[in-house]
Amino acid sequence: MKKRRRFKQTETLQERLRKFAADSREQASQMPAGEERDQLVKKARQADTAAHLDEWMSSSGLQSPK
Repeated sequence: MKKRRRFKQTETLQERLRKFAADSREQASQMPAGEERDQLVKKARQADTAAHLDEWMSSSGLQSPK
């Protein structure tokens, strides 16, 4: 049986998503207008949304039903 390689993340999911979004926007800003640039901007928006959802899900204000 093959063992999976495991490693600990040094950054939170939110930090990784926000960094990915910022990197994608930076890369897109240096590209000419077109489909590839639009895809990068779309991925950046999706990463921002995922970071917001993760923040909301892990907030202390969110309580499980009793």
